[in-house]
Amino acid sequence: MSEHPLANVLEAVLLAAGRPVTVDQILELFEDHQRPAADDVREALAGLQARFADHGVELREVASGWRVQVRPEYADVVSRLWQERPSRYSRALLETLALIAYRQPITRGEIEDIRGVTVSSTIMRTLHERNWIRVVGHREVPGRPELLGTTREFLDYFGLRSLDDMPTLAELRDLDDIKVQLEFPGGPAEAAVQPALEAPAQDAMAVDESGDDDDESDAADDDLADQPQAPTLVAAPPDVTER
Repeated sequence: MSEHPLANVLEAVLLAAGRPVTVDQILELFEDHQRPAADDVREALAGLQARFADHGVELREVASGWRVQVRPEYADVVSRLWQERPSRYSRALLETLALIAYRQPITRGEIEDIRGVTVSSTIMRTLHERNWIRVVGHREVPGRPELLGTTREFLDYFGLRSLDDMPTLAELRDLDDIKVQLEFPGGPAEAAVQPALEAPAQDAMAVDESGDDDDESDAADDDLADQPQAPTLVAAPPDVTER
């Protein structure tokens, strides 16, 4: 490593990877006689993070490791490199994802009870296809309904290291309706799980829910996605944020 400063090597690795990389994965890239100590890698990552402080990109640690991504203030401009029409999250999808994130594990029936409408199959399919939610078990009641929770990909996409990085409900903005729904009898939602569902600002695009919604109420809510009162959960595709 004397030939190439460790920080420079790490910068090259992170830019070339195009995805989050862990310290262990970084260490595996070196020959035995060149391999630095894990603490040295972490120290070099911290130095690289500081070096990027005034740059258009930043170094950020997420659930799957470290990645270089576009800074929030430049995401709109950078996203124009891609010609696809930006899609949007619907309010119905956001409310569903917020309930899963803050109340996990939760069943689809419980989400429907809270929201007061049937959850669209399109919404559930979109969340599963994005790999943002997964089945974590079954409720031991008649029918054994699936218990839903968030995934590591969910954390990566929204720039979080763990569920603990999510803001408390009191810190959320533009989610007043959801905060009311999350306040179950017996204590606030954050007492059970303290994840977060306000999108990191570095994200630039949203999800397009293709297909027809099964429920008229959810379909109507989908039309509200681009209105000011819709929750701010807008995210960019990984190739915008990770390069």
